[in-house]
Amino acid sequence: MPASVILAGGKGTRLAPFTSVLPKPLMPLGDRPILDVLLQQLHGQGWDDATLAVGHMADLIRAYCGSGERYDMNVDYISEDSPLGTCGPLANLPADIRAGRVIAMNGDLLTTLRFRDLVAAHDESGAVMTIAVIRRPIKVEFGVLDLSPGLGATQEITRYREKPELDSTVSMGVYVFEPEALEYITPGQPMDVPQLINLLLEDGKKVSGYPFDGYWLDIGRHSDYQRAMDEFERMRDQLLAPAQVDA
Repeated sequence: MPASVILAGGKGTRLAPFTSVLPKPLMPLGDRPILDVLLQQLHGQGWDDATLAVGHMADLIRAYCGSGERYDMNVDYISEDSPLGTCGPLANLPADIRAGRVIAMNGDLLTTLRFRDLVAAHDESGAVMTIAVIRRPIKVEFGVLDLSPGLGATQEITRYREKPELDSTVSMGVYVFEPEALEYITPGQPMDVPQLINLLLEDGKKVSGYPFDGYWLDIGRHSDYQRAMDEFERMRDQLLAPAQVDA
């Protein structure tokens, strides 16, 4: 089993003013915060340890989660003094953790993804990094035109679509890293996941995607948070039920 890390250090500026008093991972869904759900899912799928990468309002997260007794887990922490991006905090992991595989996830998501299945698919892929991905319609806020090739000053319009929805494959914010991939992350230097992926690809490293067709929600905006509160009550049993752990 790889070490598990929850990235919980972001400021959550798009969810202000809520995040002016609470870090986003501690925002409540019914009777529990988002972070509770992720930690319970990890424990239900066989993880006994988790590391929380904290930054913004770190003291509140430490005070709430403590050393993990409420989850029957061992919870440790790594801190960033200034924002390090979406994967930069992983450089702060202890050397013994960085020497092995790591599964990392954003601390602001709801999903029925079985993390063990993602790890198994990663192991079979031979990749240095695997990303859980899902298909999502993306609303384009402009009219989109298709043009035919032309040699003159103008090109013929062949199709016009007004603010279409385009089906795209998007990252779920859940990743598995080999130690080789973690070596690309420099301590103290901000780095986002797209930067890391591009560096790996430039060096000829294999990065794979794990398609998932279940439930996933990124809680990034006010509308997402309202949806998360509504859907958590409806899906509570699915999201909180212990997963079947393979022998």
